[in-house]
Amino acid sequence: MKIAIVGTGYVGLVSGACFAEMGIDVTCVDIDQVKIERLLAGEIPIYEPGLDDLVKRNTEAGRLHFTTRLSDCLDDVEVVFSAVGTPPDEDGSADLRYVLDVAREFGRNIRRYTLLVTKSTVPVGTAEKVKQAVAEELAIRSENIDFEVASNPEFLKEGAAIKDFMSPDRVVVGVESERARKVMSKLYRPFLVNNFRVYFMDIPSAEMTKYAANAMLATRISFMNDIANLCDLVGANVDMVRKGIGTDARIGSKFLYSGCGYGGSCFPKDVKALARTARENGYRMRVIEAVEEVNERQKEIVFHKLSSMLGGDLQGKTIAIWGLSFKPETDDMREAPSLVVISALLDSGARVKVYDPVAMNECRRRLGDTVEYARDMYDAAVGADAAALLTEWKQFRMPSWQVIRQVMNKPVIVDGRNLYDKEEVEAEGFAYTAIGK
Repeated sequence: MKIAIVGTGYVGLVSGACFAEMGIDVTCVDIDQVKIERLLAGEIPIYEPGLDDLVKRNTEAGRLHFTTRLSDCLDDVEVVFSAVGTPPDEDGSADLRYVLDVAREFGRNIRRYTLLVTKSTVPVGTAEKVKQAVAEELAIRSENIDFEVASNPEFLKEGAAIKDFMSPDRVVVGVESERARKVMSKLYRPFLVNNFRVYFMDIPSAEMTKYAANAMLATRISFMNDIANLCDLVGANVDMVRKGIGTDARIGSKFLYSGCGYGGSCFPKDVKALARTARENGYRMRVIEAVEEVNERQKEIVFHKLSSMLGGDLQGKTIAIWGLSFKPETDDMREAPSLVVISALLDSGARVKVYDPVAMNECRRRLGDTVEYARDMYDAAVGADAAALLTEWKQFRMPSWQVIRQVMNKPVIVDGRNLYDKEEVEAEGFAYTAIGK
């Protein structure tokens, strides 16, 4: 079976490599000539554990190919996946220009029945726009070629994307015909031999499922952050509260960890887009709007705790930042709390020293020389008046507090991810504060 995937970003490249690993012949397409040249040279443009080896192995085996033109492979493939970006517009809606560009390119070049599958996260109703764009291009060509569209939203977690793709909890597919259903069943059967967890539904429901899933997870995070902030005020411990409610089978324990807010490429923009879709249809999703509001406020909490711990004046103070990416096992800093904290610190006249195991280059690209770059978490702490943990990397879990105490100017720790034991840190002579503890 041969397929094409347009877009070699996070979703497209991981999907292409994983499909190829199962023996499918995959051509990844991207208009970025430099990115394609890098991929052809074996350079992976994103950080994802295991992806380098997967791409190299399948490229060498002749199952994974790269090109800048969809027309190069369209005559041979049965399915084209659209995995291009859908960045948020200023009003919070998803920008569909790249999705529709793919549809028009598809319509200009197909010569036989082909299934166009949207894997990008798109608002409900996008499939109809995609179908119209393809039909318009076929009309310009005066061609009557059979085609179909489908929806197959991704549910990949950055840092665990390969495992998620190779052994998914479920695969959601929106189709309009039995023919499209059979094509997608054939494509995913190798991944789910023992338990075929593919859920077929109508296309609008598939499009909505992706947004609903991310909005639910974001809601749990913001809910617990709200609870944590109240715990700080009333003297409760959010870790105990989390355990107390997480053991309720109706609630469960996942996504109940409080901290300094969520970030990344999915939750922020998907929550905004879902709220925008509701408003466009004359409805307000007040819970979802509150989720976004709570999260934006939560990203500022580490800055406020730093200010409080240092007497309200950060001018000339040196602050160490441990962790820059929005979560561990990725270099992705999109919507990361670190960006909000660092910006507020710089505006307050503080000197900022940063360290992250993999996101240093991304930080340099975004922030340039406005911050200082450390060799490790200990180097970042040298001469610091306070250190703030923003990403719970494994490398940060068991630091030598004695070494850190010796090199810091002031022994102040703000734990933005509730990673450390309060009694242990305070016993080493630090002033310590976390979220909801």
